[in-house]
Amino acid sequence: MYFEQFYLSCLAHASYLLGSEGLAAVVDPQRDVGIYLAEAQKHGLKIAYIIETHMHADFVSGHQELAARTGAKIFLSVQAGAEFSHVAVEDGGELRLGRVVLRFLETPGHSVDSISVLVTDLDRSPRPWAVLTGDTLFIGEVGRPDLSPGRTAEELASMLYDSLHQKLMTLPDSVEIYPAHGAGSLCGRNISPERHSTIGKERRLNYALRPLSREDFIKLVTADLPERPDYFFRDKEINRAGAPSLAEMPHLVPLAPAEAARRQADGAVVLDTRPAAQFGAGHVPGSLHIALQGEYASWAGMLIGIGPQVVVVAEDETRAEESAVRLARVGIENVVGYLDGGILAWQQAGLSLAEVPQISVLQLHEELRDRPDAVQVIDVRRPREWETGRLDRAVLKPLHQLRENLSDLDREKPIAAHCKGGYRSSIGTSILKAAGFRDVMNVVGGLDAWQVHNLPVVAGSRRACGS
Repeated sequence: MYFEQFYLSCLAHASYLLGSEGLAAVVDPQRDVGIYLAEAQKHGLKIAYIIETHMHADFVSGHQELAARTGAKIFLSVQAGAEFSHVAVEDGGELRLGRVVLRFLETPGHSVDSISVLVTDLDRSPRPWAVLTGDTLFIGEVGRPDLSPGRTAEELASMLYDSLHQKLMTLPDSVEIYPAHGAGSLCGRNISPERHSTIGKERRLNYALRPLSREDFIKLVTADLPERPDYFFRDKEINRAGAPSLAEMPHLVPLAPAEAARRQADGAVVLDTRPAAQFGAGHVPGSLHIALQGEYASWAGMLIGIGPQVVVVAEDETRAEESAVRLARVGIENVVGYLDGGILAWQQAGLSLAEVPQISVLQLHEELRDRPDAVQVIDVRRPREWETGRLDRAVLKPLHQLRENLSDLDREKPIAAHCKGGYRSSIGTSILKAAGFRDVMNVVGGLDAWQVHNLPVVAGSRRACGS
């Protein structure tokens, strides 16, 4: 049997290619499907089947393009409500790939149409060795139950309780678990960075699988849910209809500085994807900064949404094209072009630049020690992070709520933004600058660097939030 996990870090998304005796299935494919075609060809496999564990909300799937390029059949839950040709599967249904048997388990809870796929390799054993759990069961976590319109979080949590205890937790402890997402995904609250686990390990260590009544479980998994971005609902609609091929997207065109400025004046979002230090040294005034690393696509989907036109600023054309592909993975396809010649061309055209000073944690500490009221410190992490520890004089302003949460900040006083490591705080500084705050600084290294230098951290408290 051939088995491979593909992990897309910018979406914390895991997909899978399974094969036996020349046939293969892809489970939960990402938008750009070339990786599966190349890998299948390398191993002499024909992709005959595509399986979606549910209609994903956090990314646009490539099932439609992959089916068109391979002739593969798409398998979905009977509850999916897909608008394209597919095979509807129910609990207990099976699919064979040579010596591999895939058995479908209906495991609703994260969504009504969630399924898990039990994998048996007959060359190993007649018993299953792995289960692909989609977003039902993660490593150290379970799927959030609030992403299905028409169902309350409590209703879905009750379904999830049954799926876990009547289906997945009845499997032998040795069965390996391969989920659809890892740490950083908004489909769960606190997913482990590990890429796989076992039923036995999760039974022992997963907080949501400890002995609980249905009522207590529902309270547990519906409390303190992370933000639910608007683009999630749009992505579900795209996946239900079937996304067009990436080849059908308009070619990314170079834009002269004057044209980029005109587009911005007409409402386009100028998205600067360069590293934080480069953005800080000089950028297009009013631009949004999201560095092309980490959870780039997720933050772009959350802060830009699906509708607006986008002009990309990058180090070069290759990085601009990579930016556009990553945006397409979350459904942002209206990228009208990139700034030709980058920020240097903008400057040479005589257009003004904005700056964000990058300060160290030691500089911030000295400033707060010597002039404690001279600077406003905002923490753009999530509330759950804040509660684990914070800077004494910081005010919580979660990044996803920052635009709507600026009224209590003093526009005449300097602002220093920090997060865990410096990535999100740089995004936050661009939001502040675009909102008209003039004296804004990014704290390099964030709370991680603060703690490396053994600077004081106090216990977090929700009452301390400025939101």
